[in-house]
Amino acid sequence: MKKLTIGHLYPKLLNIYGDGGNIITLKKRAEWRGYDVEVDEINSGDSQIKEHDIYFIGGGQDLQQIEVSKELQKHKEFLLSERERGAVFLGICGGYQLLGHYYQPLEGDRLLGISLLDAYTVAGRNRFIGNVTVNTEYVFSPTLVGFENHSGLTYLQGETKPLGVVVAGNGNNGQDKTEGARYKNVFGTYLHGSFLPKNVNFADYMLELALGEKLIKLDDEIETNAHNALIGKM
Repeated sequence: MKKLTIGHLYPKLLNIYGDGGNIITLKKRAEWRGYDVEVDEINSGDSQIKEHDIYFIGGGQDLQQIEVSKELQKHKEFLLSERERGAVFLGICGGYQLLGHYYQPLEGDRLLGISLLDAYTVAGRNRFIGNVTVNTEYVFSPTLVGFENHSGLTYLQGETKPLGVVVAGNGNNGQDKTEGARYKNVFGTYLHGSFLPKNVNFADYMLELALGEKLIKLDDEIETNAHNALIGKM
């Protein structure tokens, strides 16, 4: 039986808006295709991280991000090497921000990220809350949907490109109509709710990148109907 390993980064600190549902989605969609899946939690105080096929980091409040920022610095070089090895990363909201260079709150010290993405985030004074629809040119799906709730304004640079163009909602910063980010196999997004159950084509795309092979199709009629029901909703 082929094996998939998933590293869940700091689930005790960054796990709001049902972010754990992303792990469940990856696990079940791999298992339904006959893969053996191992999920490891990486928590504060862990001295080492072993190699994984996929890494996931969820969202949280500023207080939790402060602790996670410090913990991530201990593993920055290893996680950068994992990016270069081709491991797949997904960061949601606060986790997305810490995959970039830094997050600057309105008050307090700058929180350093680990620079897997060439991006930075500064706190805004307005909060973006509501459903989001994104048009994307990736082959896995023409649209992405989810729920955003953030005041951080994220700006992409260099070779880091957005996941798509916002057609409903605000996205990265409410100004340039971009949502999310990608560099190599590292992905970030503000879409909660959970993100992957609403976008199973994207989940399969991550799995194919991680496993290095094309996956058999599943019967996704229910998942597709749920996704389509959210397109254009505010």
